[in-house]
Amino acid sequence: MEDKTRGCSTSEDSDDEVYLQNASDEEELHFLSGSMPKLQLRNVKSKSCWIEEMGMGEVIEKNGKTWVTTGIVRSDKIYSSIEETLYLMELGDLLLLDTDGRNIPLTEMYKKVSDKKNGCRWELFEVYRHLKSLGNIVGRHGVAWSLKSIKNSYKPVDLEVTEESILVHMSSNKYELSISKLFGELQINDLRPDFYVYLPNSRFRKSSPADPSFLLYLCR
Repeated sequence: MEDKTRGCSTSEDSDDEVYLQNASDEEELHFLSGSMPKLQLRNVKSKSCWIEEMGMGEVIEKNGKTWVTTGIVRSDKIYSSIEETLYLMELGDLLLLDTDGRNIPLTEMYKKVSDKKNGCRWELFEVYRHLKSLGNIVGRHGVAWSLKSIKNSYKPVDLEVTEESILVHMSSNKYELSISKLFGELQINDLRPDFYVYLPNSRFRKSSPADPSFLLYLCR
């Protein structure tokens, strides 16, 4: 039986059935760099709302086990970085909406990456995609998977934020999210890792991720 969760629940036990079709020519032609994986159109997708001020997607309906290893958890909500969001869109696993409920196409997200905003650029996205295609679990270096992971003594060496500084506050439907600032200010240089990488692991939990298998540095 299909397990479908609405809202931003952090349950990690649902799954969905995959239906494969070819990507449209338009989407392939607009892919600006690297080889695009074949688009997989699923009958039940997760849904996210793109929050421009944050440069992240907020999951509003999640399906399948994707979110066990994707996105960060704050105040029982899941937020995905631009590379996570775009990767899932390419797979056909995510429907992305703007705050007005309009579907956001792949081409628009490609442009956001090519503009080098939101802490990501094409080279980083291609590396992220490749690592994920191999089954690895990949997260932004310096950003904790969840607040519980901080409490459980998961302490990245250069994560200079406190639990209070990354709590989500909502007032009059306006997002005051310091996590967006955390993502936006990740100006990565040659001395700073880009991603945490974990080898495929069915026991992975964001609340207690343990140490990564390795850190990835992208040389400039």
